[in-house]
Amino acid sequence: GSNRGNATRLSIISCTKTEKYVKKGFHIFLAHIRTKEVEDKSEEKRLEDIPIVRDFPEVFLEDLPGLPPIRPVGFQIDLVPGAAPVARAPYRLAPSEMKELVEQLKELSDKGFTRPSSSP
Repeated sequence: GSNRGNATRLSIISCTKTEKYVKKGFHIFLAHIRTKEVEDKSEEKRLEDIPIVRDFPEVFLEDLPGLPPIRPVGFQIDLVPGAAPVARAPYRLAPSEMKELVEQLKELSDKGFTRPSSSP
């Protein structure tokens, strides 16, 4: 698909379609997302069970080592003078999802994986 403007659209695609994109030179990202708590550990799917992960263990670390180094080039978004912020919640999550998000953000903050916002 086309990338209109600066927006990026993320999609889940089949293995066959992934192979076609790779052959065309597209960047492909594999994400493994799971809930924090698993009811039955015997049925838990492990990251190591995925063939591509077994082929590249150095890419799929068990835990993140930290933030990338601070770059010499600062990044900022210049705001339009007088523009008002969007007056709606940025995320529409169920209470249980919001609780999980807050816990994950706190965990990342405790590990030092987040930096203070430079937003005005």
